[in-house]
Amino acid sequence: MYKKTGCLALFLVAGCLLLPPEGLAQVAVFGKSDKSGMGEWLSGVTLVGQIEGGIMANPARPDNGINFGNFLADHANQVQLNQLEFTLARAIDPSKNAYQIGFTLEGLYGSDARYYHLLGISDRAISDRYQLIPAQAHIDVHLPWLTSGGLDMQAGILQAPMGVETLDPTTRPFYTLAYTSEYSVPFQHVGAMFKWHVNTTVDVTFGVDTGNQTTFGNSDNNHEAAGYFGFNLNGLAGGKLNIIELSRVGPENAIAVLGARADSQMRYWNDINAAYQVNDKLSVTGEFNYLHDDGIRADTYSFVSFLSYKVTPSLTFNYRGEIYRDNTGQFVVSFLSNTAYMGAIAGATVPAEFAPPTTYGALSLGVTYKPDLGHGVRVFELRPEIRFDRSLNGTTPFNDGRNTGMFTFGMDGVLGF
Repeated sequence: MYKKTGCLALFLVAGCLLLPPEGLAQVAVFGKSDKSGMGEWLSGVTLVGQIEGGIMANPARPDNGINFGNFLADHANQVQLNQLEFTLARAIDPSKNAYQIGFTLEGLYGSDARYYHLLGISDRAISDRYQLIPAQAHIDVHLPWLTSGGLDMQAGILQAPMGVETLDPTTRPFYTLAYTSEYSVPFQHVGAMFKWHVNTTVDVTFGVDTGNQTTFGNSDNNHEAAGYFGFNLNGLAGGKLNIIELSRVGPENAIAVLGARADSQMRYWNDINAAYQVNDKLSVTGEFNYLHDDGIRADTYSFVSFLSYKVTPSLTFNYRGEIYRDNTGQFVVSFLSNTAYMGAIAGATVPAEFAPPTTYGALSLGVTYKPDLGHGVRVFELRPEIRFDRSLNGTTPFNDGRNTGMFTFGMDGVLGF
């Protein structure tokens, strides 16, 4: 039997099969004969939309037109539509000690979709720069088990939980991403994630999935599942400090590349970050990441620091500094066609720009202008950014292999409704 299917099925149905009859009755609100209960559940359903676009200029004008080591703003000196997305959702409230069910459905169109596909679902639908993905499609369940905080489950198409920077531009301070966020954390999964609220301070996270951006059968790059485990420490230091540790283990390389041994060659991902709210205006975050891959005998390790200072209620200054080591030169890659990234996940030979083993330093400075416009506008942001990347060990990965450093500047805008 296909091992991933069996492993995932166990997690996906466990929450439902183990529910007592009264629990099933409470969870299946949509099946109640009480119309007021159905109406109450439906009243919690929301629909929001968001659009983001931007440009990252490069005065060096690389011959291949690519800002090396940059996914979301990879095309130098070109304005692009990054995201047009709509999200239909019914959120659950983990603070309520009761059975609850909700869902999230998010569709996304734009250039960012090139890097967030799932094999066999959306990766072959469009070959242009602007592509379409189901960014999220999952059932959310709260189970009042074990402790007063209970257990939360998400099952379906999930955005990977590891790391500080996410796909949603309103949750991160910059248009571009850190190397860590691009190369050393996964992006999308089909699987199930659980969070057990042990007490007000400690959460335990665990889950299983088919692999990073893979699904089942011929749409998988190997035959084994992968999974997460980790913890959150919430409200330390008088409520100012939160710590998140998450580890992941499983094979991620393609059989097309490594042969049958791809099923047994593990990749170990480890990420820990701490966010500290110094005062009402100043917050700092530090992230440490270490990745090891048995199959390709490669390691990456990095440290990223973030600082945000609220100058006024609508203007925030942002800083990000990173040191990132790609020990073999096999992780930091720029993909030179619109379908190359997902082709590489599948194990195909694709047009790409590599660099030798390099220690990267990157500094980004910017501001977020976020006025409250009202009139149905949920969010409006303008984010100018200046970024400098440099090889710290003398290699020349930037500007089509010409330079040890790369200077870029630009801006994106976000409008949510």
